[in-house]
Amino acid sequence: MPGMSPEDQAALAEVAARCQVPVNDARLVHQHSNSAIALPTARLLVRIAGNPGALDAITSSVAVTRWLASRGYPCVEPADVDPFSVFGRVVSIWRLLDVDEEPPGNGAELGRLLRELHRQPSPPIPLQHLTDPFESVAAAVKQHPDGMTGEDRAWLRDRIEQLRHRWTEFTPALPTGLIHGDAHTNNIIRLTTGKTVLGDWDHVALGPREWDLVQAYYMARRFNRHTEHDLRRFTVTYGWDVRDWPGAETLIQTREITGLSPYIRKAPTDHRTRHEVAHRIASLRNGDTSTRWNSPTK
Repeated sequence: MPGMSPEDQAALAEVAARCQVPVNDARLVHQHSNSAIALPTARLLVRIAGNPGALDAITSSVAVTRWLASRGYPCVEPADVDPFSVFGRVVSIWRLLDVDEEPPGNGAELGRLLRELHRQPSPPIPLQHLTDPFESVAAAVKQHPDGMTGEDRAWLRDRIEQLRHRWTEFTPALPTGLIHGDAHTNNIIRLTTGKTVLGDWDHVALGPREWDLVQAYYMARRFNRHTEHDLRRFTVTYGWDVRDWPGAETLIQTREITGLSPYIRKAPTDHRTRHEVAHRIASLRNGDTSTRWNSPTK
């Protein structure tokens, strides 16, 4: 199966055994912190997370999306199989959608999806509260010390603690409640029917709605993801501008740090990823908010 790691191939074999479906036509469609593999004959999408500690969070994401879909919210839908762990990977199985790659998602569509999501009540499902967004990146720094230089590691540990303190001090302007946790336009899926749905619910939680809203500005700053016009459409469609809130810059800076997690985990064994970690930390240490970062290659 071209492009797939031995671990992903082993996870697929387990999917075939559990679900009694063919996997010989498996096709890798995305690979970053997760691998996404389409099974066209079975009409399934297999997502394989490389973080073995993600089982509880992914189990929650499956339960929440089932509940949201039952309420008519436009999101991806899981298959009738619970997530499971195999060979240090966490596997979840979703219904395969008929997707149009173009045009990509835009700010207005993201604003609408988040407005509708933030109007939902808290789900009748045990769900984590976002009390420490730094948990994953702090663990990555500790578990993968060879992912960066000793000097960068010391700086990053200090920066995590500084921002953790600021996180405990801010007062949200909006009511806390259900949040997506990783809402950006790359997670908008356009169907061949023209409808858009929101995917990648691994970070769903109860928390400050501002956490969802600052993601667009983090993406604009570091990845040139949005034009000013697109950001205005995002704000107008959602109905509130998070930049008017005093805590917005702190949350954008928090996003910059927490987004390092998958890169740090991969850096010890991948030269290109190690270089990206060094590039990002250098711009952060210099207080440089204009330097662009490289997006994942897949």
